[in-house]
Amino acid sequence: MMQELRLALRNAGTINPRSIDDYITAGGYKALTKTHNTKQSDLIDMLERSGRLRGRGGAAFNTGLKWSSAYQAAGTEKYIICNADEGEPGTYKDRTILESDPHTVIEGLLIGAYAIGASNAYIYCRGEYREVIRLLEDAVSQTKQMGYCDNVTIQIAYGAGSYVCGEETALIESLEGNRGEPRLKPPFPTIAGFRGKPTVVNNVETFAVVPLIVEQGAEWFQSIGAPDYPGTKVFSLSGDINNKGCFEAPTNITLHDIVYGFGGGISEGHRLKAVQLGGSSCGFLTPDMLDLPVDVESLRSIGSALGSGAVLVIDDTHNIVDILVGIAEFFVHESCGKCVPCREGTLRVMQLLKQLAAGQASISVQDQLRDLSDYMSMSCFCPLGQSATTALCSALDLFKEDFSVKLHGQEVH
Repeated sequence: MMQELRLALRNAGTINPRSIDDYITAGGYKALTKTHNTKQSDLIDMLERSGRLRGRGGAAFNTGLKWSSAYQAAGTEKYIICNADEGEPGTYKDRTILESDPHTVIEGLLIGAYAIGASNAYIYCRGEYREVIRLLEDAVSQTKQMGYCDNVTIQIAYGAGSYVCGEETALIESLEGNRGEPRLKPPFPTIAGFRGKPTVVNNVETFAVVPLIVEQGAEWFQSIGAPDYPGTKVFSLSGDINNKGCFEAPTNITLHDIVYGFGGGISEGHRLKAVQLGGSSCGFLTPDMLDLPVDVESLRSIGSALGSGAVLVIDDTHNIVDILVGIAEFFVHESCGKCVPCREGTLRVMQLLKQLAAGQASISVQDQLRDLSDYMSMSCFCPLGQSATTALCSALDLFKEDFSVKLHGQEVH
């Protein structure tokens, strides 16, 4: 079996997540102490030099640039938010990090608060993660008692489990007590975010590695993984795979390493049909793509995405159309309804796919689905609607025979 390289999960299974003493013994909060002896601009510059630490939530935006924008923004009232609203199907990396080592995320959050000059911090957690919320509340209380929070107030907030609140502006709307719907950008949150003030929003996994970068240095982090997306990535494996679970590895590993190395391959007697990497809003990859590195830029070069790091493995017992029906149902349920193209488009896509799956669709259904996809990608307000048919479009290109089976009752070879 392949070996992991754990950064975000470095303390998982080796410390008691409920004990701040265990975290301190493992070297915790040393980076925060070092931070307070470093100029804010130098700290942000180090993140830039670390090979552009890029967000691990899915968008892969440059963390140093985001912090720099908020640091330079006018005004003294600023906010920093940890996005723990993990709603992507098949993704459970943030929950795993928080359940095993909440203090590394809190330390990263406090370092970020110092860097941008924020005195208020929030951890916005998915409402279903009740145990994680209790764990975080205890960890924040311990951190305050030990004096590490200094002048920063950390509050734990949680939403009602809306997928769209994983998008930073919808999260901010929810945090303000409003309906969780995305805002028009610009202005971006680093200029006008929570309560109209400069705000940084980063993912759990992003904050978890910040203390290590501060402690070990930019060059050390840059030396790990892919040059344009350095460091490690936590992957969540599910589906028709022998070894399900979370693992962390350098960002230059291949899809083959994931499926047959860490995942242990699929059950004997079956063959690999497809991998959906990144979550329901991402496309499918086929077995001939197994040698592809899974860093952000390599995947973008073929029109794919790393997304949240969810890995859904599909074997030859499935028709891809049936998988698409489940994805379509998810997006219908999670559309916030703000814009007509998403609200009505996701519903119509689901209806057409259900007709197709039941063998009741007309021969023109594929053209109808493509037209709907094009319209939604161009006119939906936010990435939820724009990417709701990404999996569908890739399946139409890669698995024509599966659609033919549903239309004509042929066998898949």
